[in-house]
Amino acid sequence: MTDAPVHDILTALEARSGEFVALRRDLHRHPELAFEEHRTAALVAECLEKWGYAVECGIGGTGVVGTLVRGTGRKRLGLRADMDALPLDEASGVAWSSSHGGVMHACGHDGHTAMLLAAAHHLARHGRFDGMLNLIFQPAEEGGGGALRMMADGLFERHPCDAIFAMHNMPGIRQGHLVFREGAAMASSDYATITLEGVGGHGAMPHRAADPVVAAAAIVMALQTVVSRNIDPLQTAVVTVGALHAGRANNVIPATATLELSVRALDREVRATLERRIRALVMAQAESFGITARIDWRAGYAVLVNAAAETAFARDVGIALVGPTNVSPQGPPLTGSEDFAFMLERVPGSYLLIGNGEGAGPGACMVHNPAYDFNDDNLPVGAAYWVMLAEKFLQTGEGTT
Repeated sequence: MTDAPVHDILTALEARSGEFVALRRDLHRHPELAFEEHRTAALVAECLEKWGYAVECGIGGTGVVGTLVRGTGRKRLGLRADMDALPLDEASGVAWSSSHGGVMHACGHDGHTAMLLAAAHHLARHGRFDGMLNLIFQPAEEGGGGALRMMADGLFERHPCDAIFAMHNMPGIRQGHLVFREGAAMASSDYATITLEGVGGHGAMPHRAADPVVAAAAIVMALQTVVSRNIDPLQTAVVTVGALHAGRANNVIPATATLELSVRALDREVRATLERRIRALVMAQAESFGITARIDWRAGYAVLVNAAAETAFARDVGIALVGPTNVSPQGPPLTGSEDFAFMLERVPGSYLLIGNGEGAGPGACMVHNPAYDFNDDNLPVGAAYWVMLAEKFLQTGEGTT
């Protein structure tokens, strides 16, 4: 790539940024939860069809794929954006705040969708590529497993990809700064509900009961040793007890107690070790208190692993776009989770971050916060990145194999 095309792409996208800022803010004003993204999906499909893409709707429920083929090239590229919102009451104070109580775009998926649509528009009008471009607009990333639903519905059989890429905004990083990471980049996420069954009784006569609250307290403390004593200190693992429910009165020993756990890891073997040790520890602790324990273990998202070749390719595109000083070539891993991990288990690719803002500036509020908003200055930068990556990957004789 030369500097001239980079300048031309950015200039063209900046010139039309107002149109896509308006689109992004419209999406923000009308957020939709997982698998309810009907208005969003219809808007995406309408735009893609108008611009000349072959569009398939309803993949995995509310997913949309737009395909554009040029030339005779055999390479097939996938670019993915997520569309769903979160169940939060918005407190950002912006003029385009959510019009739906209890639902808001608190993670920037409205911005991700708008960035990919801006790129889609430019590629349809000016794109210089040879091959197949698949733009994947995914529902239900926020815990709904929309990626799995789309794949179960035949996503990659109907829209095959040789490589796939996705981008997420990140508050706390300078706006427009790009962060790449080869290897494990985001953690797995598993969830467990532990139900302890004892014998209820009068608080004044604890010897006549089997107290699940004491057992629960012991389990909470013992769980901290799983990471500190069962996991290699050079590995990453998180065990969080996010909820403990038991009893309603100070003089009544309840018959049951429940704990809700969040368990995360950046390595598949560590993930398996965490489950094995948590199960063993909970059962042993419960038995020591004369309590019966049941564990409902729910596997969540997988470890997100970025492929080496595709990450190197994506990094080179980023450097060409914003320069080496605005790129982190091997950023730190995150213990958050992302269901793009499942797509990367099927197709090699990479997941990158774009800074949403730092300090007290726009976009610095962390995601999943009622005051969050996507930084619209990222729209032309993010769209330009997708345009350059698509053109580079789908040029004859270039890209990854």
